Amino acid sequence: MLTGVGLGPGDPELLTIKAVRMLQDAEVVYVPGGLARRLVEPYCAPIELPFPMSYDEGMIKAQIIRNAEQIAEDAREKNVVFGIIGDPNIFSTFTRLVVILKERFPEVKINTVPGISSITALMSETGLPITGGFFVTDGSEIKSQIRMKVRKPRELVMHLKEEGYTKFALVERMYMDGMQKITGDDLPEESSYFSLLYAERD
Repeated sequence: MLTGVGLGPGDPELLTIKAVRMLQDAEVVYVPGGLARRLVEPYCAPIELPFPMSYDEGMIKAQIIRNAEQIAEDAREKNVVFGIIGDPNIFSTFTRLVVILKERFPEVKINTVPGISSITALMSETGLPITGGFFVTDGSEIKSQIRMKVRKPRELVMHLKEEGYTKFALVERMYMDGMQKITGDDLPEESSYFSLLYAERD
């Protein structure tokens, strides 16, 4: 099994309790660079893999494939963690790695543990709270959005489909003991105040 574990925005005190436990329990821990290594070394002895910062897409993909081969060798039989700065599912090297792993090593089970992202850390450091709608982009085309406090998800999805969105996931009462519910296609007419809707278009 391979678990992508978010290490937070760079402050060692902003690792979650779960992240620390995952690092301590892992049989093998991989990291993509020196900052991640510094964050995990108090809890384990990581293996640092090269992930080049380059505009040469061919070179980057070739290195990710080599890294995926090495990780898969361990993850087939061992409890493996990949520690990543920020969150493993938001603008992350881990997501590119997962694409290769799923293509070439579908037998490897993969999951993630969220980390405190630079987006939330930014608001803390600047003292500028977000009180309305906002968007985050790396400069590429916006292809997904997240809606919070979705009380009428089916109605909202109808409007989003008109804008070209085709993939949806509704999560209600996330992490609330025994009450979390995840819905894909057959969305309810009404949902909890504690809800998030993910929408994606091609």
